[in-house]
Amino acid sequence: MLKPGHTETLEEQCAKKGMRMTEQRRVIAQVIEAADDHPDVEELYRRAEAQDPRISLSTVYRTLNLFEEYGLVTKHDFKDGRARFELIPDEHHDHLIDIRSGKVIEFRNEEIEAIQDVIAKRLGYRLVDHRLELYAVPLEAERDKK
Repeated sequence: MLKPGHTETLEEQCAKKGMRMTEQRRVIAQVIEAADDHPDVEELYRRAEAQDPRISLSTVYRTLNLFEEYGLVTKHDFKDGRARFELIPDEHHDHLIDIRSGKVIEFRNEEIEAIQDVIAKRLGYRLVDHRLELYAVPLEAERDKK
């Protein structure tokens, strides 16, 4: 299944890089692609194991490490003690994390992108990459406290 914003499936990307695709790796790749959240290893294992009961947690760990080594997935630490994973997007985006629910919201803001370039230039650098994570609570939760 092709995710929005991606031109190739994860399986196609693996094949291009010469990775041997076992049936279990295919299932794990499909589970990652189907995810509309940022699941951790245990959640990916639960979803993969539901499709193929022969998949072990260690296979999921090994496969995710391999996908990360090949530059196909990225690992996030959203300060909740769990490594979370997502496909490397074709287009850059940032994250806002609701610290109460753990919900992760992807967003892109051209003003933020521009100011980061300005800051790097002022400091004598050319920005080549960045990662922005905003940690927040819902506004209604703040109003309820008052």
